[in-house]
Amino acid sequence: MSFNRRNILALAATVVLGVAAPAVAQDWPSGPVTLIVPWSAGGGTDATARMIGTLLEKELGVPVPVVNRTGGSGVIGHSAIADAAPDGQTIGVATLEIGSMHTLGLTDLTYKAYTPIGLYNSDPAAIFVRADAPYDDMAGLLTALEAAPDREFKASGSAQGGVNHLALAGMLLAAGLPVERVAWVPSEGAAPGLQDLAAGGVQIATASLPEAAALMSAGLIKPLAVFADARLDDAKDLPTFKEATGNDFSLGSWRGVVAPAGVSDEVAAKLVEAVDNVVHDPEYLAFMKDRGYATQWTPSGEFESFMENSDKALAQSLAAVGLAKQ
Repeated sequence: MSFNRRNILALAATVVLGVAAPAVAQDWPSGPVTLIVPWSAGGGTDATARMIGTLLEKELGVPVPVVNRTGGSGVIGHSAIADAAPDGQTIGVATLEIGSMHTLGLTDLTYKAYTPIGLYNSDPAAIFVRADAPYDDMAGLLTALEAAPDREFKASGSAQGGVNHLALAGMLLAAGLPVERVAWVPSEGAAPGLQDLAAGGVQIATASLPEAAALMSAGLIKPLAVFADARLDDAKDLPTFKEATGNDFSLGSWRGVVAPAGVSDEVAAKLVEAVDNVVHDPEYLAFMKDRGYATQWTPSGEFESFMENSDKALAQSLAAVGLAKQ
């Protein structure tokens, strides 16, 4: 009798547990879903993340606060995403720098520290000078750089080893100039670097065109060329670097939504579905188009493969400019 009773109790417990386990995924999200941005407010990553957060609130039915965690050349914010509990209540925006930070010796973090949700944007970098600079085109700027002593010119637009730093270094190498010809002034994102240019703290900045739109509209800075393979639809008058100089070089940034590694497949699938709906929402598409941001959607495993390839390419680029530490 007691044996049968134990079996009955065990069976009852199994049934209860079997019902309770799926409820964890069904109950997600259980509260606000925090969206971490590793870069400062006002830049392109922050702007796109805030639009995604606004629309994601409608999809999930819970608040999606956007939190800027800056510092450490992107390490602090990217670490905050990776170190969060893998329950889907904290997600973030990973950027191209996740493939360069560990090569620079700043962190051990790689793309493997995340559950990939989806790549949503990729934009080429462009080179900017002040509106009153005496260079009307890339040829004029390169002539000035050729004649200048090392580090007389200063540039900014990202952290050390960030995409905009690599854009400048790649430009110099493609033009046959030493990387040390221009001193790089690190910044926590494109926005402060561009503001430093407008204020006269540096003479050159590299960033995407959307990130520079406000300062261009204000007549404070001007682009000379874009590091793309072809002219952009929204900037037909701006030549590519190859067109302007004859030197072949292109580079751009990317942004994607990630969660910490270890998030359950069920929650990850719900996040992919929700962000998929957001990036195809007419309001989101209009926002991106109005500001000149390129749109794309590369989810889950495809995004992971993209990050792996980006990681390898950045390691090669950093080695070429003498910045690789690993």
